[in-house]
Parts: sequence; C-alpha cells; structure tokens
Amino acid sequence: MYAKILLVIKMKLYSERLRDLREDKDLKQKDLAEILETTQQVYSRYENGINELPIHHLITLSKFYNVSTDYILGLTDNPIQFK
Repeated sequence: MYAKILLVIKMKLYSERLRDLREDKDLKQKDLAEILETTQQVYSRYENGINELPIHHLITLSKFYNVSTDYILGLTDNPIQFK
C-alpha cells in the first residue's frame, strides 16, 4: 500500500513538471505531442498522470527542455543536465 502511495506522489510530481516546463515555453500540449510524434490525447495523459511517460519520450523531452531526466521525474530539484 505504501509503495502505491509513493508511486502516485511521484507521478503527480513529474506530471506537474511536464506541465510547468511546457507552460514556461508557452507551448500547447499539441506542440509537445508533435515533437514526441504522438497525439495530444496521449500527451495529455502523461501530464495528468494517467499514463507513465515512456523512456524514449522522457529522453526527447529532457533534450528539448535542456534539463536532466531526474529533474523531469522529480528525483532532483536541480534542472541542470549533466554531460
């Protein structure tokens, strides 16, 4: 039960990060869906925490926003991408 609660909290955090990063660039969900070569509906499900973000989309978004994957996932508050 505890593990499930932690998963919900983490999904909520990375869902919020996805939305915040998108809004900071004044983009629409449709714009990100095009970058990820998916639909707006699928992208919306990532932002709403309904679907987990596939790794290939995580990497694409990390490169697009120039932030670390750990930042998107909520594992760190430091957005700097290590090289």
